[in-house]
Amino acid sequence: MMQKERITPDLVVKYIIYVNVALFVASLALSGREIQISLNPFTAFSPSMNALIFLGATGTIPIDHYHEWWSLISANWLHGSLVHILFNMTALVQIAPLIIHAYGISRMLAIYAIGGTLGFYLSYLAGVGVTIGASAAICALIGAALYFGKSRGGDFGKAVYKQTTGWVVSLAVIGLLIPSINNWGHGGGVVAGIFLGWLLGYNERKQENAGHRIAAGVCIFLTLGVLTWALVSAVYLSI
Repeated sequence: MMQKERITPDLVVKYIIYVNVALFVASLALSGREIQISLNPFTAFSPSMNALIFLGATGTIPIDHYHEWWSLISANWLHGSLVHILFNMTALVQIAPLIIHAYGISRMLAIYAIGGTLGFYLSYLAGVGVTIGASAAICALIGAALYFGKSRGGDFGKAVYKQTTGWVVSLAVIGLLIPSINNWGHGGGVVAGIFLGWLLGYNERKQENAGHRIAAGVCIFLTLGVLTWALVSAVYLSI
């Protein structure tokens, strides 16, 4: 008799990484000969702009010109280069287990999905033309960790707050040094994560309930629906 695979924190993180990698491979495949291959590590193996737009890059151009509001969701799963996705997935592996420990799997997924979307919405309001990347969602996790550390207090809470504050400072410095970084998306993600951490609560104050599981389920359903639509339409448009 087959047993169901138990959903563990490691498995959740792996699934998120698998989806990101699958979309990155799809963006390269759709780029064809337009893939950028260079000695610059920041641009090596970069998908074409057309492929990224087709798959759901967000910003004022996709939303205002093509009315693709769904791109606020899909953009969280797209990346502009090999280094870009490696950096973001490494950050995810570091921060996600902490958030799952503090908030549980359902709330972590809700914070990741909703926080990333809100981060990109702020960057849209700020006038960013085209943007992609999981960093807005990851910054939402960082924001939730900031709230948890500050709210919980004690030695563990202080350690979490100190570490995540260091991450925020590092993000700000990187954002100032690299012009292409979407600081609005990062900042919006952090603020959204703080708000969602307060709204949803963490395990030590509020145990996971049906509302949290429903929120996570809705986020998963919408995300998979949007990504499926984006992939199918991208293949159709590239034919």
